[in-house]
Amino acid sequence: MHGGDERIPALGGEERLYSVEELTRVEGEGSLRLRVRDGEVVEARLRIFEAPRYFERIVVGRTPDEVIDIVARICGICPIAYQLTAVNAFESLFGVRVDPSVRALRRLLYCGEWIESHALHIYLLHAPDFLGYPDAIKMAADYPEVVMRGLKLKKIGNEIMSLLGGREIHPINVRVGGFYRVPHAAELLQIGLPYASLTHIATNNVLDVVN
Repeated sequence: MHGGDERIPALGGEERLYSVEELTRVEGEGSLRLRVRDGEVVEARLRIFEAPRYFERIVVGRTPDEVIDIVARICGICPIAYQLTAVNAFESLFGVRVDPSVRALRRLLYCGEWIESHALHIYLLHAPDFLGYPDAIKMAADYPEVVMRGLKLKKIGNEIMSLLGGREIHPINVRVGGFYRVPHAAELLQIGLPYASLTHIATNNVLDVVN
């Protein structure tokens, strides 16, 4: 994160301009510009930008199965959002009615992504900023329990994605009509075991913020 601030004379008081040219802990890159007059923010501009990646062109002429796998590569942290959007679009196009059990499993897959993605951002990206550390590794020296809590939470999300998506990064198990492989009941029960600790970790996280 790079930037600076400068003082600008203004009518009725002093004005300060804060400019952060490179925000890297966002999707793509970003910049932030704040104009503060007499202690009050009078202008705030946040820009998020990313170079063209041409996924719209890459998928032209591809089969539905290819498209569903390709769009998962848009993001390594949140591939399910793109993948389920694509499969829902094809199912709507083809008039495919999906069984409620499939929808429930897809919802669980999505929850796995939310868990691992939010854990990554809250504990490993945002927390160092809030606590004044350059990164999570430096923060772990003083707050090892916080970092371990985040890693444990992320691991639970990753395990859900691996079971239902075939792997935790760029999943490959979603297809039109359902899944290539549906987990056995015993496998689903197995991933349910860590949920007690998941709730405990999330509750502690909220208490940390409140305190």
